Amino acid sequence: MSRPVMARGWAMGSEAMVAGVELGGTKSIAVVGRGHEIIDRFRVPTTTPEETLGALSAKLAAWRDAYRPEAIGIASFGPISVSEGRMLPTPKPHWAGADIVGPLGDGFDRVAFHTDVTGAALGEGRYGAAAGLSDYLYVTVGTGVGMGIIVGGQPVTGMMHPEAGHIRVRRRTGDDFAGACPFHGDCLEGLVSGPAIAARTGKPAHLLTADDPAWRDVADALGEAFATLFLTLSPARIIVGGGVGLGQPQLLPMVRERVVAALGGYLGFVDAQSIDERIVPAGLGDEAGPLGTMVMAQALLDAA
Repeated sequence: MSRPVMARGWAMGSEAMVAGVELGGTKSIAVVGRGHEIIDRFRVPTTTPEETLGALSAKLAAWRDAYRPEAIGIASFGPISVSEGRMLPTPKPHWAGADIVGPLGDGFDRVAFHTDVTGAALGEGRYGAAAGLSDYLYVTVGTGVGMGIIVGGQPVTGMMHPEAGHIRVRRRTGDDFAGACPFHGDCLEGLVSGPAIAARTGKPAHLLTADDPAWRDVADALGEAFATLFLTLSPARIIVGGGVGLGQPQLLPMVRERVVAALGGYLGFVDAQSIDERIVPAGLGDEAGPLGTMVMAQALLDAA
């Protein structure tokens, strides 16, 4: 059985043929290609581990014969154990404890494994809104809130991958919404995710008008969280993606305004003049994840 291998560095060198899998909560995508060129792509719904991983594994086997990829990057929804290559307890039926790297990495000598949001972060770092940066964050705001944290060019893991979407934030005066997170109530995800917005307003986010007062609450919570992240991690940039994060053009200007106010002039590199460069929308859209898996795979070859 193949086991996860973590690269020592994530800088790109000469580009080889590689494969990647982005395992999502509703759909999963396998790709094969070189550099930023995806040569072939395969998409399946995420149902049970047996069905989904079986279909992906069969396609990867065919690609090994056809394209000879030298490594594979696997980026999965979570929570996951990066070191063990498997799923941790998850609310998604049938997936708790599922071995991910075993079936998908079978036949590959080099396997990289991390979260889907970290894969997207690495894609943005190589080809998107964080190109050329070594310290940055990718934050997806959609059905949930996930964060991929890159420090010194390396994805942060520690004892477990970051779950910064569940940090607590200082609440705006007068905002008494209880929150929608089943674990923490009014953590960041419980305040700004798509389900949280629907619970707060009684309608999905995409049906709210741009001037709905709920957006001020969402922006305030995100602004407090981002201010905390600038203080603790000093990233050069926070990149925002996801259906909520990218689907509301009025949101990021409000978030930037709140970050500057929350910091109160304490950080010289995050002020009214620089804030538009510090918090930016994702540049790759839905391609960040698939390209990120290829970046992960190539990094293993560069580190070998």
